[in-house]
Amino acid sequence: MKAVQIDESKHLFIDDYQMPVLGENELLVKVHATAINRADLLQKHGKYPVPNGASPILGLEMSGIVEQVGANVTNWKVGDRVCSLLPGGGYAQYVSIPSDLAISIPDHFSFEEAAAIPEVFLTAYLNLFELGRLKENETVLIHAGASGVGTAAIQLAREFGASSIVTAGSETKLAACTDLGANYVINYKNEDFKTVVEKVTDHVGVDVILDFIGASYFHQNLQSLNTNGRLILIGTMGGVKVNDVNLLPLLTKRISIIGSTLRSQTLEQKIYLTNQFKKDVLPLFTNKKIKPIIDSVYNWHEVNEAHTRMENNLNTGKIVLKID
Repeated sequence: MKAVQIDESKHLFIDDYQMPVLGENELLVKVHATAINRADLLQKHGKYPVPNGASPILGLEMSGIVEQVGANVTNWKVGDRVCSLLPGGGYAQYVSIPSDLAISIPDHFSFEEAAAIPEVFLTAYLNLFELGRLKENETVLIHAGASGVGTAAIQLAREFGASSIVTAGSETKLAACTDLGANYVINYKNEDFKTVVEKVTDHVGVDVILDFIGASYFHQNLQSLNTNGRLILIGTMGGVKVNDVNLLPLLTKRISIIGSTLRSQTLEQKIYLTNQFKKDVLPLFTNKKIKPIIDSVYNWHEVNEAHTRMENNLNTGKIVLKID
C-alpha cells in the first residue's frame, strides 16, 4: 500500500509501506478519507511520541469501507462504511482497527464528512461530559472555538442544554461559532476574556473551561471559573510553564484542574468512550442536529499544503484529506 511518510526536512511524501496485519478481533479498512489534527503537526516535528504499539504513520482518524473482518468479528461485514479513532496510521490506504472502535457512518454522510467526526467529537464529548461533568443549564468557556474540537464542543453544549462562551481570533471565526450556537463570542485579540466572562456571568464565572492554550491563559482561566469549576486542559499552544501560581483560589473555589489527552487512553477506555458516543451523540448526527464542520478538503498528494493551512491557523473546523 501507499502511505504518507516524513523525510529529514519534515517534508511529507507518499511512498510504499507495509500493509497492516489483520487481527482476529479487527477490521481491515480501505481508507477513503482522513483528517488533520494538531497532534500530527507535533508528531511530524518530533514533539509527540508515538504510543507503544501504534503505527508511526500520521493520522488519528479515518473513514472508509471494510475490506476484511477478523475471525472473531460478528458485528461487521465486508462493505460496511465505518469511521474510527486511530492511535496512528490514518494517512495511508489501509488501516486495521479493533472492531469495537468502528462507528457506522450515517447514510447521508460522505467519507469526507465522516472522517471529520471521530477525533474532535470524541474529544469534545470526553472532556465536556465525562471529565468536565457539564450539566444542563451550566456554562462552558470554550477556547479556540473555531478549531475542530471547538466547533464540535459548541454543538454538543447546545444540544445538551448548556450555554457556551467562545473565544476565537477573527470576526469570520466568531461568526461561524455564533452560527453553531455559541451564546457569546470573544475576540481574544481585542478583548480580555476574563473581563468579558465576568460581565456576561454577572461575576459568577463559568462552570467548565475547555482549554487548548495552557500557560498563557492559566491565571485568567482560574479567575474565570465559578465555585466548583472544572478546568480541562487539552493543549498547550500557549506554553507549558506557569509562574507565580496562587493556590488559594483552588481551595476557596474548590476548583478542579484536569489534564486530558485522547490518544494515550487505553483501548478499553476508548471502547467505553466509543460506546457512550454511539449512544449519546451518533443519533444527533443521524437526525441532522449536529454536523462536522469542514474547513477544506485536500487530496492527500497536497498534504504539505494542508499542514501549512493548519500551522498558519487559517482553518475554521476540520481539514480533510482524500485518500486514493
